[in-house]
Formats: sequence, structure tokens, C-alpha cells
Amino acid sequence: MRYEVEQKFPIGGFDAIRLRLEALGAQFAPEHEETDVYFNHPSRDFRETDEALRIRRRGPWNGVTYKGPKVDATTKTRRELELALPEGEETVVRWTELLETLGFRQVGRVEKRRQRFQVAWKGWDVEGTLDEIDVLGKFVELELVVEADAVDGARQAVAALAGHLGLSRSERRSYLQLLLENG
Repeated sequence: MRYEVEQKFPIGGFDAIRLRLEALGAQFAPEHEETDVYFNHPSRDFRETDEALRIRRRGPWNGVTYKGPKVDATTKTRRELELALPEGEETVVRWTELLETLGFRQVGRVEKRRQRFQVAWKGWDVEGTLDEIDVLGKFVELELVVEADAVDGARQAVAALAGHLGLSRSERRSYLQLLLENG
């Protein structure tokens, strides 16, 4: 069973963090836009169970992701299942139709400008993003996807990297939750 170990931090701007990451040898991908459409289960409220189901669109790429409840009080560590879907807008339309036919309902949309990066840190290949979300601002995410027996080490690695980068005030709420609260 795979778990996503993640920490997210609000920041004022990207310049300083980009310089710190470059000093560590981070490799950056081109900036892109992503759209996430979230759905709620027909017989249980994902807000109450701390779960998430989304369809993500990034350029022609599409994927569906389930995220289980967080398993600790300090990070966003949770079980994650992500499946690639066929490319193209028609796939998103058809999957949305399927989920809605089964009783799932759309609860929100998150649109972001994102730049992915990868950085080696104390034996780990940490993936991260520089995210800009309308209304919410700018964030840095640090993440490792690991098997259950590596969760503790991954948590420590992500926290240590965050500290080294000067990141503080970890935000455990999802972008969707933050947007819904900003109403």
C-alpha cells in the first residue's frame, strides 16, 4: 500500500525558495496549468471522512485520484491511489458523467499554475511543486510517495528539508478546503 507524505507551506513569493532549491541542485520542470475537479461520495461525506476523489487535467494528460484520510496530526500523510486516464477533454467529460450517474456530485474545482521540481535530500528523491492558486496565493509542496514501512522516514526527510529551506507554518488543509472556506 502506497502513501503520500506531504507538507504544504504558504509563501509570499517564489524567488527566494527557488534560489535555495537551485543551491541544492533541484531540477525544475516547465510551469503548467492544472485543473482538479473534486467529487463527494453518494453515501458518505468526504469532508467528514477526510477523503478526496478528483479528476485532474494537465494539458492532454488526465488522471483520477483517491486520497484516504490523513494518518497523523502534523503532515498530510495519506493513502493515495492515482490512475492515468486516456488523454483528451472527452475522457474528462465521460468520467464526470460516469461518476455523476453513480451518485457522486461535484463539490469544487481547483485551478492552479504549477511548477514541479525534484531534489535529492539525504538519500531521498523529494518531489515538490511551486503552486499559485487564484484567491489563495502561493505555496510550496514537498512530497514523497512511499510504501507503508517507509512512512516515518519519509516524514522526517520532508520535515528536515522544509526546515533547511526555511519553510514554516505547514498547511494541512487541501486547496479545495481552503477555497471552500474562503467562499
